[in-house]
Amino acid sequence: MPPFIGRRTQLLKGLPATSTVEENSAAGVSVYDFNVTVSSLAAEGVAILPTIVNSNPLTEAFDIESKGGLEFRVITTGNPVLDYETMPKSFDLQIFVEDATGRTDLNILTIHVTDKNEHPVFRGNLAIQTVTIYVLEGTPPERIYQVDAADPENEKLQYSLLPATLPFSIRKSGDIFSTKEFDYEKDPHCYFLNVTVTDPEGLNSTKTVNINIININDERPYFTIKQRIYRIPEEQSPGTIVANVTAKDPDDEDSPSRLFYSIQSSDRHFSINPATGVLQVTGRVDRDALPLRLHPNISLIVRVEDGPSSGHASEMEITIIIDDVNDNPPECNPSAFRKEANENTTPGTFLVDLRNYCKDIDVDPSNNQFSFTGLSGFGSNNFALESTVSGRLVVKPHQFLDMCNGGSFFALKRTMGNYRKRETTKNRHSINGTIDLENPANQGVEVYTLTVRVQDIAHPTYSNIIYIYIRIKPVNEFFPVFLNLSYVFSVSEITKVGSSIGRVHATDKDWPPSVITYSIVAATGTRDYTNIFWISPTKGDVRILARLDYETTQKHIFIVQASDQENSATASVTVNVLEVNDEEPVCSPNFFSLQIPVDLAVGTNINGFRIECQDRDSDPRSFRYFINKGNENRHFIFSPSAGSNTSHLILASRFDYESGLDTNWIYSLNVHITDDNLVSARDKTTHLIKTGTVTLSIRVIPNPTTATTTTPGFTVVTKRENLYSPSAWYVPFVITLGALLLLGLLGWLGLRSRCPPARKGRRSPRINAPEKKKPKKDVVVTMTKLNTIFDGEARDPVTGRMYEFSTRSGARRWKKSNEPLQPVLAMQVTSNATEKSGQGVDTAEAPSEKEPSEKRKELTAATKAAAKPSAGQSETPGQSGLRLQKKKQESEDGELSSPVP
Repeated sequence: MPPFIGRRTQLLKGLPATSTVEENSAAGVSVYDFNVTVSSLAAEGVAILPTIVNSNPLTEAFDIESKGGLEFRVITTGNPVLDYETMPKSFDLQIFVEDATGRTDLNILTIHVTDKNEHPVFRGNLAIQTVTIYVLEGTPPERIYQVDAADPENEKLQYSLLPATLPFSIRKSGDIFSTKEFDYEKDPHCYFLNVTVTDPEGLNSTKTVNINIININDERPYFTIKQRIYRIPEEQSPGTIVANVTAKDPDDEDSPSRLFYSIQSSDRHFSINPATGVLQVTGRVDRDALPLRLHPNISLIVRVEDGPSSGHASEMEITIIIDDVNDNPPECNPSAFRKEANENTTPGTFLVDLRNYCKDIDVDPSNNQFSFTGLSGFGSNNFALESTVSGRLVVKPHQFLDMCNGGSFFALKRTMGNYRKRETTKNRHSINGTIDLENPANQGVEVYTLTVRVQDIAHPTYSNIIYIYIRIKPVNEFFPVFLNLSYVFSVSEITKVGSSIGRVHATDKDWPPSVITYSIVAATGTRDYTNIFWISPTKGDVRILARLDYETTQKHIFIVQASDQENSATASVTVNVLEVNDEEPVCSPNFFSLQIPVDLAVGTNINGFRIECQDRDSDPRSFRYFINKGNENRHFIFSPSAGSNTSHLILASRFDYESGLDTNWIYSLNVHITDDNLVSARDKTTHLIKTGTVTLSIRVIPNPTTATTTTPGFTVVTKRENLYSPSAWYVPFVITLGALLLLGLLGWLGLRSRCPPARKGRRSPRINAPEKKKPKKDVVVTMTKLNTIFDGEARDPVTGRMYEFSTRSGARRWKKSNEPLQPVLAMQVTSNATEKSGQGVDTAEAPSEKEPSEKRKELTAATKAAAKPSAGQSETPGQSGLRLQKKKQESEDGELSSPVP
């Protein structure tokens, strides 16, 4: 994963920024353009398009739309419309974007709303409509209207009237004044004034004011109609004219009267035209609903005026009688009936009385009478109505009587007795012969849908339909039957818990089919399979509740039951578990620490290390070994790399620290061991590969920094001494015992050189020849004090015992089972020649300048004593499993050869 995923990066080009937008801008106005830049790694472009995630203050007035490609722009939404005077004048928009690689960016766009000079606006009634002003004739000049207007920028406004020749004026305050006293007979009856309001910059708005001059009258109008009572049928359509009310005004004898009609009493059924006096129906007039059901007469007080608000008026009472008509069909509540009847219901059995549920709400008795007719629907031939008046529905008996030789009563009883005897047989028939649910001729019909028409007797014959659903109740007489007596399912051992592995199915010949419930009732052996398998109670779907394991159980057998609540049947289920490569190789050791010299020869089995792997479901020949991680410059390999359950760690190439190719002194190897087949080749479900993991820590020990001087004929042994803790009691013991053994060996060699063995037979004369001396071998011992801290532990590959080691100095010791990991002291004696060979022996660090002076000892067998542990001395890790051979002096300079493993 790239390191920049999830970090904020400069993706929004052109942000942060500041822009402006004019108030009252329409939706879609561009405010600011910007781009999105993505890296070459974001091949899929932008994952989350630029989005306004927040704003200060909060607003939905802005949005972002694409201009194509990676170009975007901020636009106005028009909701809400920006207003400089009432809304905030600045918005900070937080814009967020994320590209396909997960990089994100968040920047702020500041938008300032600029002011725009707007037209003045009218307020009050003049803002929403044309105002009409009525002025009575003879009224002296006065204020007749107040114009209310405002400027959005709160500037001072100027008012004006057009045309200026009219007898009206307007002041700075917006008040309109009449400038004369009007005469209705001489002056115009109506004036239209254009009121204009203008701001200082010249923007203006204009509205129209109508001024009507009202004639003054002093006479009361009177009605000219004589009829006061009217009769209409109910349910007349709105707009139906009931009466034409007329009146006259004495003040208008020479011209049509200008009168205003109204109904003074509160009534929702009728209205009167205020200008013409036409009385008409406006609402539903229902004679069958209250209050008209009890009081069918409606009284109206009609008023006529010669002025809209004041003046002279007259009133008159008009009575309207509402007549009933047959306008309602019979209604049944409920309109659908659901009844049940057994297959053996006796013919003539009463099912339902429909008249108890039906009525006609018409008021007049001649309009609310009804009858029941038209019994129809599927299976209607099995039922009948006793009469059209009663509405009683019964089981129709005639079919049963047809079966009884003429239909006599005795034949009916005899047939009924025979029916009861045959009721328990599988081929029984119902009493009426057609509603038997198991009858092949009518199988599956358990509900009959009947319709009965309930209809008015009076004209028009309104009617309704009654629905009757008769359910035939079955008798449970059959056992469930499984389609198979046994079921076999094969399922992979890695099938997920909860997965369906198969389905069992059972049927029941009863109709309708009984609800069959499935369950697990028994199993072979003592195992409780209800904890391993689950069966759907309704569908028979078998699912697993626990993980299956081929290596543990290859086959499961259990019994399932199908029950219809009364009867039941069983079947066996066998589940064969298919083997799958679901076990990963397990290797020992799975963690190990090694130390090797920097000049270890290529091809060497490092410290004799090997791993041994096992797999419960795979052949060892399927194992493959490879180093997945940490093998820098490919210095290490495993051999063999495949086909075996054991493999050795091999050095594949030399280390090169001098040229800088290698810089790492500690290698953490992640070794993968994979398998790719099953132990058994049969019943393979899928080809899976499992991987085991071994972790190795390899420390490369550099060459000592101190140079050891060698001379011909001398063996140089570098001895380094570690400081140890009091718990390491065996260290001084080993040193003392080794010194005693060396002293004993020197004494034995001295005696042997002075006392040669006697020869048998004839003695030769003693000749005092000069003795040839062997060159001496001086041993140089260097003591270095190291504070050894054992901060790691690992398992010895040969003995399997756990040991502790120091990652700094490489020193090792056996781990006690009851001793925790702690800093201890140890000593290690290593020959200079062994340091050069480096096979399985840890290299000590170079001595510092503060070490004690070198002590030379004439000890030719020092190397042997250092290489062999004395009796009673425990071996150090890395020595166990190794063979030490005698070293032979091959070169003239006395250099010791490397120990052979």
